[in-house]
Amino acid sequence: MTESLWAEECDVLVVGSGGGALVGAYVAGHEGLAVTVVEATDKFGGTTAYSGGGMWLPCNAVLRRAGDNDTMEAARSYFRAVVGDRTPRELQDAFLDNGAPLIDYLERDEHFAFEVLPWPDYFGLAPESRAGGRHIVPLGMRGSTLGDLRDELRPPLPTERRGHPLPRWVSGGQALIGRLLLALSEQPSTTLYRNSVCDELVLENGAVVGAVVVRDGKRTKIKARRGVLIASGGFENNAEMRKRWGVPGDTKDSMGPGGNMGAAISAAIKIGADTDLMGEAWWSPGITHPDGTSTFSLWFTGGIFVNDAGERFTNESMAYDRIGRDIIDAVNDGSLSMPYWMIYDDREGEVPPVQASNVPMAESADYVHTGLRHTADTLEALAALIGVPGPALEATVERFNKQAEIGTDEDFHRGEEAYDKAFVPEGGSALVPISQGPFHAAAFGLSDLGTKGGLRTDPHARVLDAAGSPIPGLYAAGNSMAAVSGTTYPGGGNPIAASVVFGYLAALDMAGGKD
Repeated sequence: MTESLWAEECDVLVVGSGGGALVGAYVAGHEGLAVTVVEATDKFGGTTAYSGGGMWLPCNAVLRRAGDNDTMEAARSYFRAVVGDRTPRELQDAFLDNGAPLIDYLERDEHFAFEVLPWPDYFGLAPESRAGGRHIVPLGMRGSTLGDLRDELRPPLPTERRGHPLPRWVSGGQALIGRLLLALSEQPSTTLYRNSVCDELVLENGAVVGAVVVRDGKRTKIKARRGVLIASGGFENNAEMRKRWGVPGDTKDSMGPGGNMGAAISAAIKIGADTDLMGEAWWSPGITHPDGTSTFSLWFTGGIFVNDAGERFTNESMAYDRIGRDIIDAVNDGSLSMPYWMIYDDREGEVPPVQASNVPMAESADYVHTGLRHTADTLEALAALIGVPGPALEATVERFNKQAEIGTDEDFHRGEEAYDKAFVPEGGSALVPISQGPFHAAAFGLSDLGTKGGLRTDPHARVLDAAGSPIPGLYAAGNSMAAVSGTTYPGGGNPIAASVVFGYLAALDMAGGKD
């Protein structure tokens, strides 16, 4: 391809605008490279902008300043115990060893500030699990600090999906993306585009030298002298790709932005990139709303889940991805149909004891009208309304209540791990009896925070081909990259942490090739 065929040129082309993409762009720009960022939708931020912005980064300076006494040996032992050998050890080490240096790198810039948010590791019985977690978040800030950039930042879920007013305070993932946008706005060599879909990579002599971007309906070839970083999220909103790779669930129940269609992942596959974990996602139970969507839900202060036989099938208080995997297993063995039901009593009223549905709940009457919430004076009558055997439901609740009385869940061990008790008032129990009528049932489905299968990479975030060799000029991070944590979710903030670390490593590798 001759130079004249390139419409634009840069050193680094970043595809996507979530945490990993923008950290990659920031680091590349800070290292003196000319950067172009292309975002498929009309807003920057990706799935990160919807999130709490947490990052699981052991032994970083923010944790240390708060008195953290963790060690990298302990963190590595925990991660190894949870992830096992599902992903290469050198890839795991690249993630674990570069989180703290990344935070050091960012904190040298006054745009970035973080604080500790204690959040238990998700496998509390694994070796070296920490009840306080290894979790930090960006400091919040006034929305007005962003100026016109606020209009370009993807709004939080209550605003985008329910029309709620924009909050005055920017926090969580909003703050992380906002801080990155402010920092990038002061890098003169960085250009950011919206409404720009990358669906083709340009290969010369076996190396990626650029990409084709559809911007406002026009195909534009962009040369990337140092490389292309694909960090454009997963393919959770692409029904065809979900079906092809066998991803459970449905696009309508995913929490990813609508632009997460996997176009750049497909472009990389087309030129020979290898993939892994393509049937996987970050799972969760999802309360089902009158519009038919089931959204990521956590922070349950009561209730039990039951299957088609009216029996419990999971520890309802454990980490959401682990519950999601139990849901999938139950569907696969034929014991669970959608929707399944949360059974709870009236101690908190008719609204289910779900304190975080991420997308705000509608009016109670709407759930009742659409058959997604039922109430009855007896468990037998409630069972008839949700289509499960009455005697079985009564026996299930009776057994659960007896276990709640003694404080021990012999069936699913609810309350035995730190995360199980994360939302329990001091002195309280994770086992809340179902004894105060009338009794209620709320419909649930399977939600996800995005797919986690993608392009297989080495420790420098370089995309590999089927033979395990790096494809020159091609990098991946975030949900476009096959997750370093394999089939598990080790702790809160693990997805964003891995995303920003591999975005950082990709940028440093490209910068290392400067003349």
